[in-house]
Amino acid sequence: MSPTVVTTGKIDSSLSPPIRAEDVPARVDRLLADAVAARASDVHLRPTADGLEISWRRDGVLSPLTMWPKDWMANVVARLKVQAHLLTYRTELPQEGRLQTETPGVEMRLSTFPTLHGEKAVVRLFVASGQYRLLEDLSLPEDFSSSLTQLLHETAGVFVVSGPAGSGKTTTAYACLREMQRASQGARSLVTLEDPIEAELPGVAQTQVHRPAEFTYPLGLRSLLRQDPDVIFVGEIRDRETAATSFQAGLAGHLVLTTFHAGSATEALVRLVDLGVEPYLLRAGLRGIVCQRLLRQLCTCYPATNGCDECWHTGYRGRRLIAELMQPSALRTGTSWSANLSDWQAAAIAAGMVTLEQRAAHEVAAGRTTSQEVFRVLGTVAPKNSAPI
Repeated sequence: MSPTVVTTGKIDSSLSPPIRAEDVPARVDRLLADAVAARASDVHLRPTADGLEISWRRDGVLSPLTMWPKDWMANVVARLKVQAHLLTYRTELPQEGRLQTETPGVEMRLSTFPTLHGEKAVVRLFVASGQYRLLEDLSLPEDFSSSLTQLLHETAGVFVVSGPAGSGKTTTAYACLREMQRASQGARSLVTLEDPIEAELPGVAQTQVHRPAEFTYPLGLRSLLRQDPDVIFVGEIRDRETAATSFQAGLAGHLVLTTFHAGSATEALVRLVDLGVEPYLLRAGLRGIVCQRLLRQLCTCYPATNGCDECWHTGYRGRRLIAELMQPSALRTGTSWSANLSDWQAAAIAAGMVTLEQRAAHEVAAGRTTSQEVFRVLGTVAPKNSAPI
């Protein structure tokens, strides 16, 4: 369906006369409902000198929608902050919170940030807790899925899901947790430390860190070790202490699942070394590193020049996961820990890793995406003569 918000990128004259305070809730709710209907992942509200610029991100691409009048800014952002239980009078500091809305089927998180012309607000939309996404829902290749499932049956060590922001790391991590909960039928104690908790996972004890109260990842992780967990999900490795504590927990008989920002599996390994994780911890504790991306899929209307209403005339509809998996065998090749990225990449490939580029080439060959989309996401052209997967 088409959005009910105006998509000209100009101030919407149909919304005159100037908005009244009592009109704001309905306008904001309508925008969020439109975002859900359009399968947007984020809604951006950016204050400018001329008005409040509205954009949303669909299938990883940010698209401008409209400009709301300048005198709406404070009321619109204040409405969102009320729904997220944030302090409306604190406009000079960033704030984050979970939106309480009546929009069904999705959970939303609000982030505000002070800018030159006022507070910028971004609403991130997540699949609702009741709409479970399991590993089989991720359309993973069979060889990758079987290797990943084996990792989830490990009883100790560290498993890292890496990739840039917006690559679906948390979705994959949550699917892994759901898979472990389903396979164990409650026989494993699963706990999490997150910042923030993005969706409720039945059967999993979830905790949100609170940095202002000094409840950090390292502190929470050390405390969780006394809670008799089998599996610990650490929302993100951000610093040396969190990384070291995660690997020590993995060596102490717990399976630790975590996410990490990196462009490739080998880059994640090199960055962990640079972060100060001791090589002996990596060699003994690492069970695997996944790195992933999301590629837009071709719409069924392709190759129609102007696309169709279903794909918003882009030619793409929905996204598909591609991923590479580095396993511990890559660490036993004799490669020096001071080696550069290309040496580790060669070692990982020699140990059997199918790269993101190879996965992308397979998707292009199968007619599910285009080389232009691969270049947009990976910054490189998918190899034409890659070996079959």
